[in-house]
Amino acid sequence: MAQSNPPELPRAYEPGQVEQRIYQSWLDGGYFTPTIDRTKKPFVIIQPPPNVTGELHLGHAQRAAVEDALTRWHRMLGDSALWLPGVDHAGIATQVVVERELAKEGLTRHDLGREAFLERVWQWVNTYRGRIGEQHRRLGVSSDPTRERFTLDPGPSKAVRHTFVNLYRKGLIYRGERITNWCPRCATALSDLEVVHQETQGNLYHIRYPLVDGSGVLTVATTRPETLLGDTAVAVNPQDDRYRPWVGKEVVLPVLGRHIPVIADEAVDMEFGTGALKITPGHDPNDFDIGERHGLPVISAIDLDGAMTAEAGPYQGMDRAEARTAIVQQLDREGLLEKVEPYLHSVGHCQRCDQVVEPLVTRQWFVRMQSLARPALELVRSGEIRIIPERFTRVYENWMENIRDWCISRQLWWGHRIPVWSCHACESLTVEYEDPTACSSCGSGDIHQDSDVLDTWFSSGLWPHSTLGWPDATEDLDYFYPTSVMETGHDILFFWVARMIMLGVENTGKAPFHTVYLSGLIRDVEGVKMSKTRGNVVDPIEAIETYGADSLRFAVTVGAAPGNDTRLGPAKLEAARNFANKIWNASRFVLHSLQDSGGGAGWSRPVPRTLEDRWVLSRLNHLTARVTRSLEEYQLGEAEQAIYEFLWDEYCDWYIEVSKVRLRDKESPSPLPVLAHVLEKTLRLLHPFMPFITEELWQTLMRTVPRETDGPSAIIVAPYPTVDEALLDAEAEEQFGLIRDLVRTVRNTRSEFRIEARQPLEVIVNAGELRPLVEAQSVIIRTLAGVDPLRLDDSQPEPGALRAVVGRLVLSIPMAGLVNLEAERGRLQQELTEAEKNIARLEGHLNDRQFRSRAPEEVIEREEERLRDSTQRRQKIQELLDQLQ
Repeated sequence: MAQSNPPELPRAYEPGQVEQRIYQSWLDGGYFTPTIDRTKKPFVIIQPPPNVTGELHLGHAQRAAVEDALTRWHRMLGDSALWLPGVDHAGIATQVVVERELAKEGLTRHDLGREAFLERVWQWVNTYRGRIGEQHRRLGVSSDPTRERFTLDPGPSKAVRHTFVNLYRKGLIYRGERITNWCPRCATALSDLEVVHQETQGNLYHIRYPLVDGSGVLTVATTRPETLLGDTAVAVNPQDDRYRPWVGKEVVLPVLGRHIPVIADEAVDMEFGTGALKITPGHDPNDFDIGERHGLPVISAIDLDGAMTAEAGPYQGMDRAEARTAIVQQLDREGLLEKVEPYLHSVGHCQRCDQVVEPLVTRQWFVRMQSLARPALELVRSGEIRIIPERFTRVYENWMENIRDWCISRQLWWGHRIPVWSCHACESLTVEYEDPTACSSCGSGDIHQDSDVLDTWFSSGLWPHSTLGWPDATEDLDYFYPTSVMETGHDILFFWVARMIMLGVENTGKAPFHTVYLSGLIRDVEGVKMSKTRGNVVDPIEAIETYGADSLRFAVTVGAAPGNDTRLGPAKLEAARNFANKIWNASRFVLHSLQDSGGGAGWSRPVPRTLEDRWVLSRLNHLTARVTRSLEEYQLGEAEQAIYEFLWDEYCDWYIEVSKVRLRDKESPSPLPVLAHVLEKTLRLLHPFMPFITEELWQTLMRTVPRETDGPSAIIVAPYPTVDEALLDAEAEEQFGLIRDLVRTVRNTRSEFRIEARQPLEVIVNAGELRPLVEAQSVIIRTLAGVDPLRLDDSQPEPGALRAVVGRLVLSIPMAGLVNLEAERGRLQQELTEAEKNIARLEGHLNDRQFRSRAPEEVIEREEERLRDSTQRRQKIQELLDQLQ
């Protein structure tokens, strides 16, 4: 039965008054913690672990919204849904932050020593580790707090150790000297992801290399003249006719006078510079590969601290930037500098400290990747793992087919220390699952652990199975692994997703997940990437405070397709908040109507009594089918858009408005059962996307209407709606759709000619065989369109009437006495002229090749949209003028 004192909703939706209370009720109910139930299908998302140093940004908000929506949907489907949260220790980022704190005290990590420094880092981590989790809770995430993992927790650390030992014993981990990204400031090797490439205005220096035999000079072009001190060859393309006679000769290296060979290699781009390339294996990864193919020596002219080495001759000890200036001056003095051209190029910078990264040859630990890549590549090619959107499948395949060995060592103190011990007695290496006390070869106790730590991506590459207990045979691992979906940004498809697949198959023999969902970036309203320097960043917490968590979640995901970038600005956030308010106000109307009538008997499966009942119930079931299909295809943005359109337009603006007419007429059948039924079902459809407001409204509705059977206590565990085929009604949709179009036409006429809403319009309808339909719906037409009188007449329209065709209906609206026809024709003619001028201007812009080549893509899209709008407006004005002639 309904409560005698049903709850009262506040007049306005205040997210701050709802969100914390609702979230706590979910936690108290234990809804986020799934149990192992062999009768249920598990659905598992392992959250990409944000850095422990991090704060919530819009990328986090978008991805959390997507992952939470999928988890909530599967929970409502009855699956045992686990969303496992975690935090990454973020090796370089965390160490940099703590070192900055030490610098404020006038200290370095070396002043403290390794153990004391790590204690300081743990203190910092324990203080800030929960910050990102709290920010996620503000978004309403339904991740399982009892299973949260940290990459340095004992379980994941054990998985790291076992993986390293296993790969080492298989010969897949080795130590060697190869070229890597090196940050002189952080004093460590970097992964490609930790290098940010910035467009930099530099110069292209054309330098003359004289032939040893004196027969001429070979000019090369370079952006880094300081590296020529490490040149060991000059290369040309074997297909380049200009230089074929030069191959096999020697040239004199400027500054140092060393003789180096001219070689031929197909990797040389004949279009870059002069087509001749200086080869510096010690300072360029492509040159390193060329050097290996031709057996060239490796000379390091720049040291780990960014200063020139002894190999730099007279420039030894000079900073690399200073050396560039000095070397260019010397080349100019000696007549070896042919010319200098301005050149915009991409320069790698350390993501953490913004120093220019230096490719250097260093002694590091590597993983051999080719044998690991083969099965991971086949899983995607066979379809066992699906990448969404599909266009990234080829990107993945291309990278895996050309994979290089992975540098996994970092010269840091914070992280998983490399589990290799060197023996000072026999110089052999000991690699064990547990820390050794003696050398495995000679038994000496004089052993020392490698000082480096592992790349952070090594531990996160194990994330889907290490978080569930591997290498131990845990219940969680047995039930929840393989996981279901890995959602992340497309920018780390290589650095993380591919490595999870490779390491997952290597360690467990199974693919770690069946679907990879790649999100796009969030840009500002102009399509520009957000950054603090541009000042166009939207702070998620501030957005939640202003608009509410549901509005933020909806704004960053509605209409968005996987892999595509999304634009966000105040207008979109405002629109999302307006949508939340629309739902709230519609629910208040339904609840008040139910309370006034004493309930809504039969609401859970109402019997349609009128055409509009049949129509809205049919539309609801079409919506349910569309949303379910979109979710199954991972088109979450489409699902949200469909719900938005149904709730705002069909339910609120049409069915509720028609219901008001019926509620005023005591003789009409009550719309309340259908009102309550459609609202309840739609709240459940919307819940995965806007969890807070739907939970609040659903529970209030459940306390208002009489329950016919016992059901769930919260929408979070209510069954997701399914299609009721019996309620699909094509005839009702066609007939009521015709009535809606009729009303819209009258409303549009009123708006176009600026006729006041309270001014009744006479409308004459030539209905033909549809006369019974129009007669039956006449009260609705008159009320919603402001029509008086409504006449059904099949004769020809009188002069001065506006004529419109609506399906099989012909409307005539006499305009005499309502508007000054001559004045209206003049106004419309002026608007038509303005529209045509605007179209001409826009077409001129868009047909201008210079404009199209220089304007940003977002500007071109905006102009094209304006042209479409103006063209449609011109057509509409012309139609009105034709009717008024």
